[in-house]
Amino acid sequence: MDILTAYWSRAELITNGVIVLHLAGALVTGILLGYERSYHGRAAGMRTYGLVCMASATLTVIVAYPAMWYGGAAAHWPGVGDPTRVIQGIVTGIGFLGAGVIMREGFAIRGLSTAASIWSTAAIGVTIGMGFFAAAIAASGLAILMMGGFRRLEAALPHRSATHLTLVFARDRAPPAERINDLARERGFDVIDWGFHLVSTGQLEYKLVLQAKGTPDLAYLVNELSKAEEVVEFHLSPSRI
Repeated sequence: MDILTAYWSRAELITNGVIVLHLAGALVTGILLGYERSYHGRAAGMRTYGLVCMASATLTVIVAYPAMWYGGAAAHWPGVGDPTRVIQGIVTGIGFLGAGVIMREGFAIRGLSTAASIWSTAAIGVTIGMGFFAAAIAASGLAILMMGGFRRLEAALPHRSATHLTLVFARDRAPPAERINDLARERGFDVIDWGFHLVSTGQLEYKLVLQAKGTPDLAYLVNELSKAEEVVEFHLSPSRI
């Protein structure tokens, strides 16, 4: 029983409180950095940056309190080994696991937040293994809040969205690039990048990167492109998932 109560002793709880302060500070910092990326329509946003920053702080700060490892047992039992080597192996292995869930579909990237949540879960597991139960509970709550609530917050905050659009025209019916730029601007999009491809079959491809404030209604754009007789083919793909 003394071994179990040692994990909730006053000294242990104070240490857990200090750790939680580190986690909260890292989470806020990651959210702020992620919002800059989210605002510009990048795939990695507030959730990804927040989770990664918090997990990094978790794995770093628990190493600073060796006397509190395993409920203080590390300070009294000479046989307790150094867990930092185990942590290194866990971090490396989880990195490969997280990379496996990141998928690219066209110009869209999926799975970044899932990979960050897997890495954060590993950090929380290490924290539990080291005996910092209160800090692990707090980190779990923060991670759940990030994964569950911040998707809507990201959508509600001012941001920009990037969309990749490929337009295929018959060479003799292709409008000038200036005309396409004007049409995009009239519909609330800015063309921030161009690509051109002259196909051997006599077709001309325009590859555009469109940027708009907020989350535009792409269904409206698809409907308009479907009705345009001069458009032979088009591909539309949001780049941020």
